[in-house]
Amino acid sequence: MDLGLQGKTAFITGGSGGIGRGLVLEFAREGVNVISASRDKTTGEALAKEAVKQGLPGRILAVSTDVTDRASVDAAVALGRAEFGPIDILVNNAGGVASPSAFEKLDEESRRWEIAVNIDGVVNCCQAVAEDMLSRKTGSVINISSNSSLLGEAAADIVHYGGVKGFVNSFSKGLAWEWAKKGVRVNNICPGWIVPHNADEVGEGSFWNRFGFDTMGKPDDMEKALEDGSLYNMSGLPIPRLGRPEDIAFLTLFLSSELSSYVTGQMISVSGGAYMP
Repeated sequence: MDLGLQGKTAFITGGSGGIGRGLVLEFAREGVNVISASRDKTTGEALAKEAVKQGLPGRILAVSTDVTDRASVDAAVALGRAEFGPIDILVNNAGGVASPSAFEKLDEESRRWEIAVNIDGVVNCCQAVAEDMLSRKTGSVINISSNSSLLGEAAADIVHYGGVKGFVNSFSKGLAWEWAKKGVRVNNICPGWIVPHNADEVGEGSFWNRFGFDTMGKPDDMEKALEDGSLYNMSGLPIPRLGRPEDIAFLTLFLSSELSSYVTGQMISVSGGAYMP
């Protein structure tokens, strides 16, 4: 299916993680020019080379970006605009857990970090692309939240993270209402566990490398544990397979396209049926 996205410009944050890799490459596969905004510019540049190697029609510009710093985001948007033109699509994918912890043991530094990345980062990026979208009365914003904001069990040992992602859910709905008549749509995706295909496909700063692989095992180990029914939080899924980065990318592409032009303010869980409202 032709999504009609060829030649569009997307600003995608958090491109060094597992979901981020899927987003950046699948958007480039659709012919979208991608500004991959991440602190990990090295991984972003590797993705750009991978896209060229695969012969993908979209180009990737890796830009070192700190989403918690509005000036850094503005600079990244300006670089992308100069390279590709105005921003048509924003995907707020950057986010994360500082470290798993019982709530009563959560320290102030971790709490502030989660607020800065998951809340301030989303706000900064939405404001940074507002002029490009609102001045042309067109654009699509997709905010990546988490199932931990929807299910108590999905927030086990990451209660505060689930709470800040709850802000993203409410913020997305409010902004969708405000910007709808101005021609800009805002939607929200809540992933469940999304597992990279290979351990080497995520950057050093990804939560997988910080603690995810130690907690859950490497992707091959997780696949085996799912099959034998022992994989934490996933063996009982209605759809009995691991979620993969492209599962998020495919829905994000649809929400970016005119095929979803009558869809705004929606929250969709991509989690194999773990969450059914």
